[in-house]
Amino acid sequence: MSKIIASAAIRGAHKIVSQAEKKWQEAMDKWGTNEPVGFPNTAYYLPIIYGILGTKVEKLGDMEQVLKRCKDLLPPPVREEHPLPYLAPALDAGMTTFFAEELIEAIRYLEQPDFYTKQEDITDNNIWLGAADDVILRKRGIEFVDGTAPGFAAVCGAAPSPEIAKNIAQELQEKNLYVFMVAEHDGKKFSDQLVEAGVQIGWPTRLVSFGPDISAAVFAMGFATRAAMSFGGIEPGDFRKILIYNKDRIFAFVLPLGYVSDEWYANAAGAVNWGFPTIADTPIPEILPTGICTYEHVVSNIPHDKIVAKAIEVRGLKVALAEVPIPVAFGPAFEGERIRKGEFHVECGGNRTPMVEWVTSKRMDEVEDGKIEMIGPEVTDAEADSALPLAIVVEVAGREMQEDYEPILERQIHHLINYAQGLFHQGQRDIAWLRIGKQAVEKGFKFYHIGSLLHAKLHQDFGRIFDKLQVKLYTEEDKVKEIIEKAKAVYVARDIRIEGMTDEGTEIYYSCTLCQSFAPSHVCMISPERTGLCGSYNWMDCKAAYEINPTGPNQPVEKGETIDAKLGQWKGVNEFVYKTSRQKLDHYNFYSIVHDPMTTCGCCECIAAILPLCNGVMTVNREYTGDTPCGMRFTTLAGTIGGGLSTPGFVGHGKYNLCQRKFITGDGSLLRVVWMPKMLKEEIADRFKARAEELGVPNLLDMIADETIGVTEEEIRPFLQEKGHPALTMEPLLG
Repeated sequence: MSKIIASAAIRGAHKIVSQAEKKWQEAMDKWGTNEPVGFPNTAYYLPIIYGILGTKVEKLGDMEQVLKRCKDLLPPPVREEHPLPYLAPALDAGMTTFFAEELIEAIRYLEQPDFYTKQEDITDNNIWLGAADDVILRKRGIEFVDGTAPGFAAVCGAAPSPEIAKNIAQELQEKNLYVFMVAEHDGKKFSDQLVEAGVQIGWPTRLVSFGPDISAAVFAMGFATRAAMSFGGIEPGDFRKILIYNKDRIFAFVLPLGYVSDEWYANAAGAVNWGFPTIADTPIPEILPTGICTYEHVVSNIPHDKIVAKAIEVRGLKVALAEVPIPVAFGPAFEGERIRKGEFHVECGGNRTPMVEWVTSKRMDEVEDGKIEMIGPEVTDAEADSALPLAIVVEVAGREMQEDYEPILERQIHHLINYAQGLFHQGQRDIAWLRIGKQAVEKGFKFYHIGSLLHAKLHQDFGRIFDKLQVKLYTEEDKVKEIIEKAKAVYVARDIRIEGMTDEGTEIYYSCTLCQSFAPSHVCMISPERTGLCGSYNWMDCKAAYEINPTGPNQPVEKGETIDAKLGQWKGVNEFVYKTSRQKLDHYNFYSIVHDPMTTCGCCECIAAILPLCNGVMTVNREYTGDTPCGMRFTTLAGTIGGGLSTPGFVGHGKYNLCQRKFITGDGSLLRVVWMPKMLKEEIADRFKARAEELGVPNLLDMIADETIGVTEEEIRPFLQEKGHPALTMEPLLG
């Protein structure tokens, strides 16, 4: 290893540890030992320290033992004469750097609580996002599991110009990578340059501005460390497995742009521990032999137009990109892009005009593969800031194609349109909303290209189930309304098929083991009246998914002999669960939260918990970050029961499942629900009221407390009594 790099990294580590100790002592003098510290809304404490050392830092006083460990681990400066080998001490210095920087950033949260936005998006006055909370981790981290996002680039400093910064960021986005931005060079910051160039930054666009200082690099490394614990099932303190998981599973690298200071060297040395190499645009010393990283450790002096390609090569990342014949960039990184008023050339749907999306099966002789028809005005025929009606009709044909597959393909339209840079899409069916940005139109994007991208991507992802696909796009209002009426009839028929199905009338259920990569014992079982707890799969979806991919995570399960009809337990399901959970569980119940409930993984949309004082049940959705009457926030609940456990008194579930007829019927059904966040009540209001009417309590939703009433059982019980909530007079929940 280079003596220059080792010397600089160790010097940088000494500086950062000294800074941490100074800030800690000042904080202790001001607040004292028992002052709570940490990153907001996370069950991972200070994640690098927690993951690598197994140490929970919850109060200022807890930092003392970490600082002592830093000093013990911190190597002496490299000697000028007869120096020792450099690699191990430099790696120790890098690890010490991250421990110290986590302390620095935790104290910053204490001293300056509004320094970071503490959310997914930047604000008008603040672009610094700070540490990702557990909601963001679950939402974004799953992409590192399923391959949607293979890794990230940690960009330090700034490019020579905003235009170069924009080009680097877009190339990284096109490779589906996240971009984590920290520090400055020559008074400039990469994130500021992107904003100046008109690029949207924030978690939704995968351009994440963590913080202005190099110490914010710990937010990137902490995210990677939490991914290993959350999705890899690795226990805190098992540092070797955490580092190997990241080397093998998280394809990340460091891109220092500009002068590399001692502190930058120290952070780069720390990243090598995780298997993340450094690729610089300046002529710094290199570390080329393979050691910790897959290939080289430090590569320097790379031109800006080649730096992304070189980084991907050095990290050993294999990027598979489909050729999509459209004039704008395409990839999942653009899915979170927003097109605001004044930024779009044309708008469709969104309550301004009629819009519909419909996938329908045709005979083989009725479909010409690749044919795209545009019926009505094109984008270029419309004036800026105008609105047009739109119908997107995808017609497919094939020997393997079935009607059950139509909604599977239809749901892809939302994601695929959003993957195009400069397009915004929301909703589905006849409540869709589309905006095409002015910049996309300037690059030549038209409605026709929606057909091009749908043809290319649906063939690539689902070509096994159909042979031919053609797209028709209508922008004539009469024709659009005519198609809406045809599509609505199909939508109703689809909904009736699943709504009309019952668990009793179905002998085959479906498994989903997609989440076993991070919850090894979790087996989600999906029936007509119990959707997947992630909210992404219903029985029909699983049936279609199995037929598309017979060896995939959705397998048919014969439910077999009924063991308990009330609680929902069957012999065939038990046998499958025992085998597939690796003999961790031999049974669970579909319809109970009290008696051996179904296992829960970290991807659940909601978590329900019993409230004994109220003789009822509360549920909380992932988006709600406040306190709940069970005494735990969503993140704590997910961390407690979300590893594939069957936990009596708690169960994960989907939002849709809450209003299905079999929701906790073994314990009294929907009538047991006494508290849920206001945002969830509003989101599911229509379906909830319909189900409540079936149960004979049409005003049940108004009887349910939310955070405006209280967040403890003692606070909400008087409200429930005043409203006459049925749970209070039902048989004891814990009888």
